[in-house]
Amino acid sequence: MVSTAPSTPANRNPRVGCAGWSIPARHRELFGEGDSALARYATRFSAVEINSSFYRAHQPTTYARWAATVPADFRFSVKMPRAISHEHRLRDSEALLDAFLGESGALGDRLGGFLLQLPPTLAFDDAVAAAFLTEFRRRSDAPVACEPRHASWFTPRAEALLAAQGVSRVAADPPRAVAGAAPGGDPGWHYWRWHGSPEIYRSAYPDARLQALASAITGIGTNSASWVIFDNTAGGHAIADASRLQSLLAADAAGGDHA
Repeated sequence: MVSTAPSTPANRNPRVGCAGWSIPARHRELFGEGDSALARYATRFSAVEINSSFYRAHQPTTYARWAATVPADFRFSVKMPRAISHEHRLRDSEALLDAFLGESGALGDRLGGFLLQLPPTLAFDDAVAAAFLTEFRRRSDAPVACEPRHASWFTPRAEALLAAQGVSRVAADPPRAVAGAAPGGDPGWHYWRWHGSPEIYRSAYPDARLQALASAITGIGTNSASWVIFDNTAGGHAIADASRLQSLLAADAAGGDHA
């Protein structure tokens, strides 16, 4: 196998973070000191999603540098390249997988798992999905969270395939189908990916939504890994929403009320 990440995203649970580690100036007071934006980000959050890997390859030395920047219990989720998901549409991707896993594997034990976001036009095809996931599993036992965006993926047949391959289904907001609002697939990794609503990428979340999410996460317990990634970064709201969710989860853990 190219990647030997643990089969579950262990350690701190739940994990809350953002898509990327950019820190808007108005939120700098929420973070400690550090030699880089990533180092400062990691003083507050225990996870981050690398989205740039979707658009371009990174050298192993880059991943290794990021891994060396963060504490030992910090984890990265790495988005699979669009060449795999959008251009090849999961077909004939073995060479692309080898290259990507070889690069991102330099994260070592800081690798928490991979995000596979599918194009909205990619319908579920049992044979294609099974072949791709089988090839992935031949190379890596790392956790995978899949974010499908075509209605045909939100069916018992698709759910069964994901679960059989040890692949979680992202709980996305806004969801592409009613079932898409809750985590699915393999229950070992609950992965929420909130993009902003009603205006995707730009809207902040009202406190009632964050309180409901905190309650849902708390209800799952600690037997499964739970991650929440805020992707509403265009308006600069991801940091504030993630910080507020942290506070709500801490209150739940302490047995207190949401305030």
